[in-house]
Amino acid sequence: MNDEDKMKREHGGAQGEPSRPTRRQFLKGLTTGTVAIGALSQSGCSPAIPPLKTAGATDTTTICPFCGVGCGQVVSSRAGRVIHIEGDPGHPISEGTLCSKGAAGIQVVNNSRRLQKVLYRKPNGAAWEEKSWDWAFERIAARVKETRDKTFKATVDGRVVNRTEAIACLGGSALDNEEAYLLAKLMRALGLVYLEHQARL
Repeated sequence: MNDEDKMKREHGGAQGEPSRPTRRQFLKGLTTGTVAIGALSQSGCSPAIPPLKTAGATDTTTICPFCGVGCGQVVSSRAGRVIHIEGDPGHPISEGTLCSKGAAGIQVVNNSRRLQKVLYRKPNGAAWEEKSWDWAFERIAARVKETRDKTFKATVDGRVVNRTEAIACLGGSALDNEEAYLLAKLMRALGLVYLEHQARL
């Protein structure tokens, strides 16, 4: 290739022809433009990184209630309301990780379907009635005592058993380990033998 051909290639061919960029020049221009647009968007009026939704919130460490693994959680609250739950990176068991249930734990707290009041339906009734917590506690205690007194067995075949088989207790996944422990102690003190727990509801 002689000098004249090189000049034609560099300057767009024959005289009068519009110059066409080489592939290298095109890629250079594309890269420069992309970087420039990115820099302008970063320095614009709106921030590139949105503000944290937990800014100004109070963080409290706790244990996930859903199973016996005991993963750590950080609960962020503001004005008495839970606004976010995430894994605790400083927890020795989970190191900040949570399963799908633990990560969605905030739905247990902030849920429009969560019952806030006691609802009572009479035997053979069709309608639910709102009752106070004091009424519910007293009625539960009275029914437990009545049933236990009627069915309590001190001995069976000459052996001391001190039990009732008419009451059962089923724990649930919303109980943490300490609550489940206290519940089991109370039920055994009452003489229950049918004691179960389902942590994966």
